[in-house]
This record gives sequence, C-alpha cells and structure tokens, in this order.
Amino acid sequence: MAFPIPSPVSDFNHVLNSSKFDSLIIIANDFTKIANDELNTTVHALSLLDSRIGKQVVVTICDQVPGKRLILMPTGKLNRDYDDVRRYFDAAKKAVVEAKATGSINPAIYLVDAPSNSVYQNAVTVAYLGACQALWQPLEAREHLGESIEPIQNIGLVGATQASCDYVKAIAAGQYAARDLCGTEPERMAPPKFAQYCETLFANSNVSVEVISDFDEINKNYPMMATVARASMAVKRHHPRVVKLTYSPEGEINKTLLFVGKGLVYDTGGADLKVGGHMSGMSRDKGGAASVAGFVKSVSDYQAKGVKVVAYLTVVRNSIGSDCFVPDEIITTREGVRVRIGNTDAEGRLAMGDLLSEIKDLAKTEVKPEIFTVATLTGHAARAMGPYAALVENGPARNAKISRNIADNGDLWADGAEVSRSRREDYDFIQPHTLADDVLSSNNAPSAVTARGHQFPMAFLAIASGLDKHGNDSSMPIPYVHIDIAGNGVEGGDWQHGKPTAASVASLFATYIK
Repeated sequence: MAFPIPSPVSDFNHVLNSSKFDSLIIIANDFTKIANDELNTTVHALSLLDSRIGKQVVVTICDQVPGKRLILMPTGKLNRDYDDVRRYFDAAKKAVVEAKATGSINPAIYLVDAPSNSVYQNAVTVAYLGACQALWQPLEAREHLGESIEPIQNIGLVGATQASCDYVKAIAAGQYAARDLCGTEPERMAPPKFAQYCETLFANSNVSVEVISDFDEINKNYPMMATVARASMAVKRHHPRVVKLTYSPEGEINKTLLFVGKGLVYDTGGADLKVGGHMSGMSRDKGGAASVAGFVKSVSDYQAKGVKVVAYLTVVRNSIGSDCFVPDEIITTREGVRVRIGNTDAEGRLAMGDLLSEIKDLAKTEVKPEIFTVATLTGHAARAMGPYAALVENGPARNAKISRNIADNGDLWADGAEVSRSRREDYDFIQPHTLADDVLSSNNAPSAVTARGHQFPMAFLAIASGLDKHGNDSSMPIPYVHIDIAGNGVEGGDWQHGKPTAASVASLFATYIK
C-alpha cells in the first residue's frame, strides 16, 4: 500500500530553489500576497492576460518554479461564519489532479497568507489530505493496471514541520486503508478477503489480529450476526468473518477506545429487497468497519502512547435466498434479549449488536473505556445531516462531551460531524408490542422517512447489547457514542461511484492522539 509521502519545507523560497520537487501548487484567496517579489510580479502579469486566475484552477509554464509547472488554485472566501478548512481540502483536491495531469510526481503545496485563526490551524496538512483523497485509485484498478496509476510519490508542504508531517502521514495511511476496504467491489472484498486484507495490513505491526471464521462459533456467540449471514452460507466465498484488532501501546495506558464496525460487504436488503436501483453501491455498506480498521492503522503507524484500541469488525453479507431471515422472526441475542425483526434491511444493527455486547463486557476491565459503533447505518442520517457524520451519544458520553470534542476536532481536519443524542422517544419507539419479544429491531418503513430514524437505532443497540444498563444511573457508567457515517462515507453521497472518504478517521485520531 503506497500513498504520497508528506515532506516538510521550511519556507517558500526553499521550494523555488529545490530540485526535490517538479511542480508548485499555490493555493490562495489573494494571489497578490505571494511571499516572493519576483514570482508575485510574474503571477500578476499572468493575471492581466488570463482572467481565470483567482476564479478557477489555472496551469501555466513558469521558469521560476520547480519543473516549470505552476498550478494556481483559488480557495474562495475564507472569512465568513460558514467557511472552514475544507476550502483548502477541496482546493488541493482539484489542484493536485491538474499537477498529476502535467506529469508531476513530486509537487509542492504553498498556501498564500492562510488565516491565522484556529479554524485554519491545520490548513497545510489538511490540504495534503485533500490531495490524497483525490489521488487514491480503487484497489481493483491498482491490482489490474499497476501502482503506476498513482504516480505522485511525495508532496512538499511549505510551512509544515517534520512532526506535523509524521502526524498527518499516519492519518493518511489509515484513510488509504479505509478507502481500500470500503471502496472495493463485493467479490474482491468478500468477508474472507476483507479479513485477509486486515491480516496483511497489520502484518509485522504492533496490532494483533484474530479472525473468527467458524460459523458454529459465530452462531453461538453472535446469533444476530449469524442470522444476517444465514442466506450467505450457501456460497463459501461469502461466509462471514469476525475480525478482532487490538493495539496495545508501550508504557502506561491512560484510556481505552473500543470499537464495533459494521462491515456489510454487500447489502441486498435481504427479504426486504432493495429495489428501484437502490441496491447499487451497497458494496460500500462496509464503510464503518473500514473506517475503524483505518483508525487502528493510523494509531499503529504513529505508535501512539497512552491509548489502547480494541476493534471488533462484523464482516458479513446480507444475501437473499431460501434461508434468508425475514420480518417477524424473533432472535435471542448474546445478552438474552429477544429481538423481533421489523425489517431485514435494518441488518447493520443486528450484525453489530452481539459484538457490542461482548466489547461492553471487555470494557468493564479496561482503563477509562469509551465505546463506539461506526456504521453506514441509516438513510436518515444522510437526509438529516447531509455530508456529516451523526454522533448519537448516551448519558455518560454526553457528560464527558465526547461527541462535542470529536465534532470540534473534525471541523479542524475537514472531517465534520453533527452532535445528536438519545432520547426517551427512541426507546419508546422500539418497545415490544407483545410478551413474545423484548425489543423491536426497527419499523418497516425506510429510515429516511421515519422520525428520529438515525437516533432510535442507537437505543436498539444499547438494549440489545446491555449497554442500557451502563448509563448515568448505573454503578458502572460507560460512555458510548454511535457514529453513523451514511451521509459522509462517500463523496457527494454517490454510493455507486463516489470515492470513499474514510469518514471519522481524521476526527477520531485528532481527538485522541496528540
């Protein structure tokens, strides 16, 4: 797995005199403030001849810059209430594509007069992440055409330090892995191959990997996941996997982060079949597990101190067939909770629930545990939050301001989220209607048209896993945040063709790894 390596550049004039780089990307709101008089004069003269400068990306020949390739990319306004660091992320995405098209393999990025306020404190490293987002090509394409389809090797960052480059390099490594896992088609990344990718990703690292493949064991310990997997058992290459990742830092542990990631390698909807073209793109329904694995990769590469990370990934296919599960079935969970199935297309919460139960029990013995589920779970999250993750938290997490901290850090790293919360209506919504069951998995309408459609699944997960017994009123409160990335898991909400974004990798890393 290769991706462009960030290189610190002490000052702008050093770029102009360096043979290490072969193009220069200048990103600015005002191109008259370039920190070199001669180049400033040249760009001004160009602007008199080309009215596009300052309005759209422009590529031109310039003897004063490395490789004679100059790319000028405007940010647009930066000082309005709603402007944020994504101005630089998006600008770098466009500019680096132009640099690549010129034949550049070692571009440098220079931000002209970036605002000094805290909103833009990571602007240059965020620009690098934007470039990496644009440059990533699907795993299947790289395997078929060769790694040369991603030719850019290094990206110079003017004003960055070695420490900041090391930090953002770790984020990029995790995001790259997350894009691979999320964005790869359903046969190339069927459950066994998803597990193999993880084993390869963490080979010879400080992350231990355990893969559970025996269906009898899965059926015994994770009955809801086994229910989702039932129809897939007719096809060996679709058999489910549980992937467990553990990162244990050197030295003292001050906090333990425990994750369950939804890895639906393909979601047909099951008996509640997705129709009308809505099945396309459902190979990306493994984005939650992908982002969790990516976060672990970032932590591992950075060799973070003080934080232990445990991740359980439910890797399964929701197939249609004679043995598929159906609405009205009652499934008894690992916790002994009787779940009545409301809709088989609400499978992600089922696949995660028993792993969440297990990780909750593990949390009781860990240092300062915080639990997360990460999933492309509901259309409602995408409808309600747009291109942002939805963070739904329990009482202990709300008291600790966990979601607020993640969202605030996400704003600084172009990885935004909206804070939500769990309320009594969510628990009321899933109450049983008979004595035959203890909880409903869902209603039978699409989440996007269901009131509180992305909040009530968190209540279901809490009840099904037993986390509802670890709220503020308990003797052992455990913070829990459900992260729904259905709205920001792929670019532009295009599930079939949009590039995966590795949603939440950067915001989680920035929150917990300092």
